[in-house]
Amino acid sequence: MNADTGMFADVLHVGFTVTDIERSVDWYGRVLGLELIHRQRSDNEYTRTLVGVSDAVLEVAQFALPGSPPRFSTHVLELIQYVEGPGEHAVELGVNQAGTAHLGFVVADIHTKCRQLLAEGVDFVNLPVLVTEGANVGGYACYLRDPDGIVLELMQFAPERAQRLGIALPQSP
Repeated sequence: MNADTGMFADVLHVGFTVTDIERSVDWYGRVLGLELIHRQRSDNEYTRTLVGVSDAVLEVAQFALPGSPPRFSTHVLELIQYVEGPGEHAVELGVNQAGTAHLGFVVADIHTKCRQLLAEGVDFVNLPVLVTEGANVGGYACYLRDPDGIVLELMQFAPERAQRLGIALPQSP
C-alpha cells in the first residue's frame, strides 16, 4: 500500500442494486459463472447511515471470480436488494446516459462465452466486435445486460497483450 494515506490502494469491489436478489444470485452464478462468496441481511443503523436510507434493510450477495481472489476484499461484485426502503424501479438507462455504469470482465474466448450466454437467453447490446482503435486494439468486446438491465462488458485482449498478461487465448482454426 502507498505510504501516502490519501492515495487509493486498489478497487475494493463494485456494487449494483437489483430488484430480486434470488434471481440475480442465480443469474450471476449459473449464467455468468461467478462464485458466490457470502450472503447476508443488513438490518442495522450502520447500514442505514452508510447508504443514507433511514429505513433500509438490505439483502446482500457477494461474488468473486473463480480462481482469482481479489487483493483487498473477499469479493469483486456485491449485489444489493433493498427489502425495506427501496427506491422506484428505474427506467432502463441507455449506455450513453449520465449515471449509467458498467462492469467489464476479461475473458479468454469471447466468442465461445457469447455462444454460451446466448443459449441462456442473455440480452446483448452487441455481439463481439473487433476493437480497431485505442488501448485494446486487436481485441474483441461486447456489451450485455443482466436481468435488471445493468450493463456488463466482456473483453478479449489482443493476442500480444493476452500473452504479456499470461492469458491463454483459443487456438485459431
